Amino acid sequence: MPYLFTSESVSEGHPDKVADQISDALLDEFLKQDPQSKVACETLVTTGLVVLSGEVKTEAYVDVQKVARDVIKRIGYTKSEYKFDADACGVISAIHEQSSDINQGVERANPEDQGAGDQGMMFGYATNETDNYMPLALSISHLLLQELAAVRKEGKEMTYLRPDAKSQVTIRYNDNHVPEKIDTVVISTQHDEFIMPESDTNEAKDEAEKKMVQQISEDVANILIPRVLKQLPERIQKLFNDDIVYHINPTGKFVIGGPHGDTGLTGRKIIVDTYGGKGAHGGGAFSGKDSSKVDRSAAYAARHIAKNLVAAGVADQALVQVAYAIGVAKPVGLYVTTYGSTNVKSTDGNTMSDGEIAEKVAKLFDMRPYAIVQRYGLQNPIFSETAAYGHMGRTPGIKQVEISRNGQKEVKEFETFTWEKLDYVDKIKAEFNL
Repeated sequence: MPYLFTSESVSEGHPDKVADQISDALLDEFLKQDPQSKVACETLVTTGLVVLSGEVKTEAYVDVQKVARDVIKRIGYTKSEYKFDADACGVISAIHEQSSDINQGVERANPEDQGAGDQGMMFGYATNETDNYMPLALSISHLLLQELAAVRKEGKEMTYLRPDAKSQVTIRYNDNHVPEKIDTVVISTQHDEFIMPESDTNEAKDEAEKKMVQQISEDVANILIPRVLKQLPERIQKLFNDDIVYHINPTGKFVIGGPHGDTGLTGRKIIVDTYGGKGAHGGGAFSGKDSSKVDRSAAYAARHIAKNLVAAGVADQALVQVAYAIGVAKPVGLYVTTYGSTNVKSTDGNTMSDGEIAEKVAKLFDMRPYAIVQRYGLQNPIFSETAAYGHMGRTPGIKQVEISRNGQKEVKEFETFTWEKLDYVDKIKAEFNL
């Protein structure tokens, strides 16, 4: 029987994402000066205020106030009427040194013996329903808000837009788990009060609000959706049809938003950051954490494994779990499930079991924390880009960064989203005789 599946995304101006972006910007600044920095930064944003906290062990000095203000300005909170703007908000720092009890379990005389920064389980997921091996509902949800932000920053159309926004997409699947159509799209975007009531009566206020929502709905249909469609492959474009139910600002006007409308905290959008509810999640957040925290680094490694397994044709979808004990380098467990979508055979001619697949994965991928950090270059300042619109499914690229180490400044290039590379496909095909 056909079924519906839904995922959501939030914009870079959503208060929780503002907090994530500040935390990751701080991490990058520490890594620019000291790649061995141990960082666990948490950020809170609310009306007119940013609070920075967490634990750091580093040789670097960072102007944390400037970093926070630069992030807020880049996002677009630059006007006093937002009740939260880059120049006027207060910034309080309560960052202190990392616990020596935790640090002694992580650092080792032999770097390869580096222990996991915490216990826990991390998941990676991939599916072949999209070109970037991500769940379709989440991919479209992200793209809607990325384009909405692009429209806002261009300043030529929908000039009433403010930074805060959310999206949600519901996909109808058939019995074979293949997307049939887009069923429902929800978009709530913060905006100026660009139509004023003609009088102070409730009726006039209601009419002005109705006109604003109507204008936003028309602009979403005529400006945003066409821009999104242009970026989608033809097979996905066909899922958009006249039967889609659109809910645009369904509660009415959305003028009060951002940190003024809702307090934001680092790490509260972990499903938006990963797979939109598909697969599984171990519960650990990413932003503000250096790569010794396996919450982050092992989740990236698990995504890399799952994506390369699916891209190699081992299965149509795959979920990879890895688990650690704090201070111990070797994982306590590695688990793989393909949800019955396996495409490979064992030597006896039967479909290969998920357990057999997991054994081969363990041979191919060194999942000790040190190996993960080296494989993906996770001591490099590459994390700010991850903090909005998802950590997974992004396109690897090159980032130029001015670093300052040992009193010397230079511009270096670093690879971004390295865990999204399909560089193990050939090795996997050889291991699985594909």
